[in-house]
Amino acid sequence: MRIVSGIQPTGNLHLGNYLGAIRNWVAMQDQAAASGGQSFYFLADLHAISQPHVPAELAANTREMVAALLACGIDPKRSVLFNQAQVPAHAELQWLLNGTARMGWLNRMTQWKDKAGKNREGQSVALFTYPVLQAADVLLYQATHVPVGEDQKQHLELARDIAQKFNNDFCAEDAPLFTLPDPIIPPQAARIMSLRDGSAKMSKSDPSDMSRINLTDDADTIMQKVRKAKTDPEPLPETVAGLEGRPEAANLVGIYAAMAGTSAGAVLAEFAGKGFGQFKPALGELLVASLAPINARFVELRQDRAALDAVLAEGAERARAAAAPTLTAAYAALGLVR
Repeated sequence: MRIVSGIQPTGNLHLGNYLGAIRNWVAMQDQAAASGGQSFYFLADLHAISQPHVPAELAANTREMVAALLACGIDPKRSVLFNQAQVPAHAELQWLLNGTARMGWLNRMTQWKDKAGKNREGQSVALFTYPVLQAADVLLYQATHVPVGEDQKQHLELARDIAQKFNNDFCAEDAPLFTLPDPIIPPQAARIMSLRDGSAKMSKSDPSDMSRINLTDDADTIMQKVRKAKTDPEPLPETVAGLEGRPEAANLVGIYAAMAGTSAGAVLAEFAGKGFGQFKPALGELLVASLAPINARFVELRQDRAALDAVLAEGAERARAAAAPTLTAAYAALGLVR
């Protein structure tokens, strides 16, 4: 098993990032290590420049994200943790794969349509070819598994299409170059919603800080946000079916279940018939108890820039070594003399 996944260093990780991705990264890190496999986790700073950004903020956010990942349990001795910019093979392989990817494939990407909106002509080429870089990210390391949310599944399907076409066009039938990676979609907590709107995904771009639980929030702030989270006047039902049409209630129950490592049904069995005046304090206390160690470790780590840079440098060295055979083989398959 070889797991590859990345996250954009946009700063200010929140509960949705933790439950939807990072906690699963830690579990998969342990699973891969136990099976003799390997996990590669990277800060997608090359992806970040596909849209307008402030260079100084990108650099600061990259280091802050490393601190957060380490605080959450990513172990640089058991996983390869690095940022893309220190591994030029990502950009090189993207260019090589651009010859295989097709405009029609990229035009069908729903995230391109969503992010570009009506002003497609005004968007960067990097935003359009973003999925090809994602393909390079995973194919470069011969990933067998890639953890993805439902909103990224289409991009992994594209990576498989690119890999298959490259193998068919440039490799012997019995000696394909690229491994076709399989998706890992977390069975629960893959989509944590806003505390202010149960129909909207929890997001760091939401202008209201009350909409999310940040991993940097202290205990008092977490309790306040949970207390003020939007709900409805009805008590909690006995079954999950009773949450239908109640998105805010379903979200809070889902968060509790994910943090407690149980099911929504089990949470409702404990709190059925109780109002949010009883449920919210219990949820807040659970969040505080679970996130306090992460918060403390994060605050400590983010102060040591030299240590964070050393983690990235060591990870990048390992990533470059792992990427080299695939990149060399891709050049050779295309008939490029180096």
